[in-house]
Amino acid sequence: MISLKQLRYFDLLAGAGHFGRAAERAGVTQPALSMQILGLERDLGAPLVERAASGARLTQFGAEVAERGARILAAVRDLESLALARGAVLSGSLRLGIIPSVAPFLLPRLLDVAGDRYPELRLTVRETITATLVEELVRGELDAIVASMPLHNDELEELPAFEDAFLLAAPAGSPHAATSPAITELISADELLLLEDGHCIRDQALAVCHAIDPRRLRSFGATSFSTLLQLVAAGHGVTLLPALAVDAGIVADDRLAVVRFAAPEPSRTIGVAWRRSSPRERDFRALAGLVREAGKETGQ
Repeated sequence: MISLKQLRYFDLLAGAGHFGRAAERAGVTQPALSMQILGLERDLGAPLVERAASGARLTQFGAEVAERGARILAAVRDLESLALARGAVLSGSLRLGIIPSVAPFLLPRLLDVAGDRYPELRLTVRETITATLVEELVRGELDAIVASMPLHNDELEELPAFEDAFLLAAPAGSPHAATSPAITELISADELLLLEDGHCIRDQALAVCHAIDPRRLRSFGATSFSTLLQLVAAGHGVTLLPALAVDAGIVADDRLAVVRFAAPEPSRTIGVAWRRSSPRERDFRALAGLVREAGKETGQ
């Protein structure tokens, strides 16, 4: 008979693609995890994994089992959340994901507000890119995420919290610094610096500078605004920053100038998302209120 332990271990293996890494994440030995996977294969009567020295690759049947198993595990986690949903608002544990272009600027204030308002809340936080957060949320590994909306996923409910405007950061002595408001048509592909692929703010910035062909952009592989700003300060180009970061004091260099765009300013919508199947909607709506308040406190 299939057990939840088997499904949990197989879910970890499907995500890690390696028996050793999956065992480490499960907190068990590799032989113990392998035994559970073998037992699942026996119960289902077919191989789930192609084993190799380089790792473990799912068979076609294994991929189907992994997808269905992830849904079962998410449903079980929702069932476990029923008790929390019956308690006080935002009490107990809550696993929150947040995107890197928001986390360092919003999170400190959010944690302060949450701690003052809901002292019984035990919040754990994971910071990574949007695609990974959405995947982990759908799989039930996270309870809610703070990200840029919309996420375009029918399994998720979204609640906007606040608008975060985009500003142009340029070298202090450049023509861009002398032009107010900033003009998107004056930004060229060979000077625009953006975060590497995978960061949603990259796509949003390209939407602002819609005339730019992304294939013509220079590639720096930058993963943080700090790196981009050092490049801009050194005269290597310009970049777009969210007001959330600017208001948090990320621009502290005399070599840099920050210019606003004309109204209506281009912006992104920051909000909270959760699984439609989760019984904790009341908690997540309260969380969105905290995110909104924290956004206002940082100048939004």
